Amino acid sequence: MNIADLRAEYALNSLDESDVMPDPIAQFKKWFAEALRAEIPEPNALHLATVTPNGKPAGRIVLLKELDSGFVFYTNYESRKAQELAQNPSAALTFLWLELERQVRVEGRIEKVSAQESDEYFKSRPLASQIGAIASPQSQVIPNRDYLEKAQQAWQAKAGEPIKRPENWGGFRLIPNYIEFWQGRKSRLHDRIAYTDEGKQWKIQRLAP
Repeated sequence: MNIADLRAEYALNSLDESDVMPDPIAQFKKWFAEALRAEIPEPNALHLATVTPNGKPAGRIVLLKELDSGFVFYTNYESRKAQELAQNPSAALTFLWLELERQVRVEGRIEKVSAQESDEYFKSRPLASQIGAIASPQSQVIPNRDYLEKAQQAWQAKAGEPIKRPENWGGFRLIPNYIEFWQGRKSRLHDRIAYTDEGKQWKIQRLAP
C-alpha cells in the first residue's frame, strides 16, 4: 500500500462566515451537539499540545469534561503535561470529528480550576476511576504492570471508605484566544473560519485551506 495514495473526498457540508455565531464558544457548542447527535465515539476526545522547557512540542489525547468560559480537562498535576503547563501556561487543543468531516482548533492560556470544582468532578467519577487516579504515579517510570495492579488492589481494599481527591490531581481550563472551525470540502478547498480575540469582541475571518 502506498500511503501517499490514501485520500478521501469531503462533501458532507459547508461553512460560511454568515453561518457561524458571533461567539466561538456558542459555535463550538452547536457543533458539539451535532457530534453527539451523530453518535460519534467519544466526541469529547481532544489532542492537547504543550511545549517542553526546551521548546519542543509534546502532544497526547485527553477528554473534555466541561465547557464554560473555557475548555476543562483533568489530570495528575505531577504528570508530564501538567509540569509543562506549569512552566508555560499556554496550550493548543484539536478536536477531530471525522464522521462529520470537521475539525476544531483552539489556542489559549491555561489556568487551574478551583479546588472545589476538582473535588466535585472527582466525586462524580466511578470508584474504579477514582482509585486509578490515586494508584497511578502518572508519567513516572514504574518497574512493571504488577506494580500498578498491586497499588490498585490496595486501594480497592479501602473501597468502603469515601475516597478524597488527592491534592496532586485536578483540572485545567484553557481560556481561548483563538478558535478555528474547519469543514472538509471537495478538491481540498476546505472551509476555515477563524475567531481571534480582540478584547471586547471576536474577529471572524475566512482562511485559505
